Amino acid sequence: MSKVAVVYWSGTGNTEAMANKVLEGAKAAGADASLFTASDFGADQMDDYDAVSFGCPSMGSEELEDGEFEPMFKSCEAKLSGKKIALFGSYGWGDGEWMRNWEDSVKSLGAVLVHDSVICNNEPDEDGAAQCVELGKALA
Repeated sequence: MSKVAVVYWSGTGNTEAMANKVLEGAKAAGADASLFTASDFGADQMDDYDAVSFGCPSMGSEELEDGEFEPMFKSCEAKLSGKKIALFGSYGWGDGEWMRNWEDSVKSLGAVLVHDSVICNNEPDEDGAAQCVELGKALA
């Protein structure tokens, strides 16, 4: 059984809803999956998990939330090489540039993206929720 961490930051609850669906998918696929907020996770926990899913909404000019999430994520970057990773997040404007930049960043660090990243405009609709479940299953 693989161990999966689902780590997220949410300001409005949209990315949190996505994280819960990712967790649901990972558990449905048989993983020992745990949910963490960005403030409860760090680089020292990366080696405890076979796969990690990170979720963060687009903030400001299409960038990661920089108060809690980005510092936590930066601390984990040295542990991404060879690690199974999946990314997700919500947005209210723009075209997903923040996710494309984030994907490029984790790929350049040697992470193995196990599923296409999932982005939802505001709260996840039925299709977005289903994509989050599938992302979770891919992590397992």
